Amino acid sequence: MGKVYPDAKAALAGLLRDGMMIHSGGFGLCGIPALLIEAIRDSGVKDLTIVSNNAGIDDAGLGLLLKTRQVKKMISSYVGENKTFAEQFLAGELEIEFNPQGTLAERIRAGGAGIPAFYTKTGVGTEVAKGKPTAEFDGETYVMERGIVADLAIVHAYMGDTEGNLVYRKTARNFNPMMATAARMTVAQVEHLVRAGELDPDHIHTPGVFVKRMIQCPPGYEKRIEQRTVRKREAAAAAGEEV
Repeated sequence: MGKVYPDAKAALAGLLRDGMMIHSGGFGLCGIPALLIEAIRDSGVKDLTIVSNNAGIDDAGLGLLLKTRQVKKMISSYVGENKTFAEQFLAGELEIEFNPQGTLAERIRAGGAGIPAFYTKTGVGTEVAKGKPTAEFDGETYVMERGIVADLAIVHAYMGDTEGNLVYRKTARNFNPMMATAARMTVAQVEHLVRAGELDPDHIHTPGVFVKRMIQCPPGYEKRIEQRTVRKREAAAAAGEEV
């Protein structure tokens, strides 16, 4: 079968279990592995620890897993725009480990690089540093943060080849590349799938050695955004046209 699977359910077969840690790529709703998230929801696996920049929104992204109460803990840097998350957290039904965004990205990158821990000034003297080791370097206090290696990483790429080499596009490049390196198993969904050798090696962001399974997004795959903010084009507005 190689690395390419017919659908998300097949690509995740045998990988999911209760209580596992999952890296979920993307930024907001941009570049999220929506098909793989839906397959995780449909599997019924529970007590998950999800590492993600954010918690999605109520009806999309990781919000789907929160709605079905399959998530036990979120390790994130931003959890706004999700009423379900707020309700569960305030009711004591959901754990949250907040990280400054750069710290979260570095924790994941460090995990993929085999670095168990690192020191940073970010968060020193705040709730973020509570209970964590600190050390002084050159007269400054730093807090120690642990690298993160997940059981599974699910990522979204703009393009990939059948060997698992991936190319991300614009904002979708956030978190996906480092997460793909920092898990015991990485599964990718790609918008455009090409044959091995068709990608320019200089354009590859994630080498195929990190990706074990992948699926191609179906025609018409919808890429959601949180909010659409537009303004009337000046020429059309001046002419009284609707835009």
